[in-house]
Amino acid sequence: MNINTLADLYLEQIRDMHSCERQIIKALPKMAKAASHPKLKKAFEGHLDQTKVHLERLEQILGDLGKTSGRQVCAAAAGLIEEADEVIGNDGTEEARDAGLICAAQKCEHYEIASYGCLRTYASSLDRGNDVKLIEKTLEEEKKSDVTLTKLAMSVINDAAMA
Repeated sequence: MNINTLADLYLEQIRDMHSCERQIIKALPKMAKAASHPKLKKAFEGHLDQTKVHLERLEQILGDLGKTSGRQVCAAAAGLIEEADEVIGNDGTEEARDAGLICAAQKCEHYEIASYGCLRTYASSLDRGNDVKLIEKTLEEEKKSDVTLTKLAMSVINDAAMA
């Protein structure tokens, strides 16, 4: 795809995040299964439901643009998910694995927060008010997920991994 305008970049990044969310939808069940702490399992399972909504919002934006998701693959998400798979496959204690899973999940969250922040700015610049609202909802949900993971890490997971 040639990117000559902000509108071109916006579409390319929407497609990138569509791929990212699809990949995360496939990864979260594996992460939930690998998590040993019940609250961490629950956080991953809840985020899976939320991620499906994020994908629906992106599909709505693509539909409003009269475009499809295309075949774009988000390389960043693929790499971050590969790191999560490495954590899952590591030998060691369940507690340390849980701490590693939180780290892997937060790397994904931070990537998504940065991406959705840029998309919100692009949508605003392109005067796409409805898109701004949809993206803002997703951005706020991603931020809340990150906070939830931080609280879990700091309240129980990291301490258990130190023992």
